[in-house]
Amino acid sequence: MRDTRESRLLLVLLIAIAFALITVDIRGGEDSPVDGARQAAATVFGPIEDGVSTAVDPIGNAVSAIRDSGERHDRLAALEKENAALKAELGSDDRNRSRVRQLDKMLKTAANGQYGIKGAEVIAIGAAQGFSWTVTIDIGSKEGIKRDMTVLNGDGLVGRVTTVGPNTATVLLASDPDFTVGTRMEATDELGFASGQGDRPLRVELLNGKAKVKKGDRLVTFGSEADKPFVPGVPVGVVSRVDPSGGDLTRTIYVRPYVGFTKLDIVGVVVEAPGRDPRDTVLPDKPKPTPTPTVTVTVTPSAAAPTDGQPQEQ
Repeated sequence: MRDTRESRLLLVLLIAIAFALITVDIRGGEDSPVDGARQAAATVFGPIEDGVSTAVDPIGNAVSAIRDSGERHDRLAALEKENAALKAELGSDDRNRSRVRQLDKMLKTAANGQYGIKGAEVIAIGAAQGFSWTVTIDIGSKEGIKRDMTVLNGDGLVGRVTTVGPNTATVLLASDPDFTVGTRMEATDELGFASGQGDRPLRVELLNGKAKVKKGDRLVTFGSEADKPFVPGVPVGVVSRVDPSGGDLTRTIYVRPYVGFTKLDIVGVVVEAPGRDPRDTVLPDKPKPTPTPTVTVTVTPSAAAPTDGQPQEQ
């Protein structure tokens, strides 16, 4: 269209009409006289808008997916946290069950030996008072604990009390190199002295250099005068090695202790000694030997074999 006077007048007229329609539409609101036209336009252009929307939705969906992914991640993190908490609770339950078993076993040991004990929990380990193999327990003088009392658990001899405070006490473990306890062999009654060797088996010097002893034999505490520091009959360990007898006055053997000194938890301090020596009654039952299966082979003669032992003629 050329720029003529008529074209400029037409343009001005169209602009004026447009402003008039906009004014009428705004003032009319929902009753606008152009509402029908708008609906008609929506009917015509709606499918086009839907197609455009469909083309744009994948991007919107991706953004929503990322947002939802973040929400799902938060929920997953929460679930994982709950799962970890449940596992921790289960672990705590397992530990509690383990401690109940330890306590039950210790009470049975005390009952078999007629030991009066006070239960305690190991709360610290380390080189207390210069000792290298010690533990600290959570009872002390307020509970009647005194120096040189025997300490045991469900497995056997743990050690002896060396230092006592109002609420705690230090126990020197039987594995400490400065630890010595009198021992007695099961059945044969051979006496000796056991000394700690750290994480190695206890070293025992038997007083009888010609004592008959073998791997698997068991030892208990012999006991001390006035039952301090050791009461009699507490299981010590099992013989793991015997040195050859060389005609010496003593004989050296090595004993694997019943107690695992690196995993102590519940222990008992003997506050009342037994009325009589329990001897070997506190020792655990010996494991039953596994029977060796026997195989019997029966030879059945073949049907084609001759009965007189002579080869058959062809």
